[in-house]
Amino acid sequence: MAKRSDLPFEPKKKKGATKPAKAPAAAAVRSNAPKSPAKPAKKSTGIPEIVSQRMVTRMAICCGTPTLLGLMTFPLSYFIVHEGWFKLPNVAVVIASLGLFGLGALGLSYGILSASWDEHEQGSWLGWREFRTNFGRVIESWQAYQAQRSQNAE
Repeated sequence: MAKRSDLPFEPKKKKGATKPAKAPAAAAVRSNAPKSPAKPAKKSTGIPEIVSQRMVTRMAICCGTPTLLGLMTFPLSYFIVHEGWFKLPNVAVVIASLGLFGLGALGLSYGILSASWDEHEQGSWLGWREFRTNFGRVIESWQAYQAQRSQNAE
C-alpha cells in the first residue's frame, strides 16, 4: 500500500512524546491563584486563515451563483408567463429550479476542493488542477481510514 502524502497544513506527529504527570499540590496552588486573561494558544492543527478565506470565496461563488439563480427561477418564470411572452410548463420551472439548487449544493464541495490547500500557492482561476489534487487527497484519506478500520475490526 502506498504511503499517502501529507496535507500542507497537517500537523507533524511526535513519536514517543509523553505527557509529564502533574503534581496534585501544584494544581491546588494554581486553582487558588487569580486567573488572568491569557491569550489562547494558536492551534497548528487548524486550517490556515489564508486557505480558509480561499475556500470561503470559492464556496460563495460556486454555491451562491446557482442558488441565487434557482431562487430567481420562480419570479422570472412568473414574469414571463404574466407578460405572455410564452407558456412555461410548471414541470420545467420546478426542474430548472431543482437543477440550479443541486448545482449550488455541488458548488459547496467544489469550492472547498478547488481551492489551493497550500498556504504559499494561490492556485488557478478555475481550480481544476487543485480539485484533482485535493480530491485525490480526500480519496487517499478515506481509503486509509477504511484500511485502518478493517484492521481494528480483526
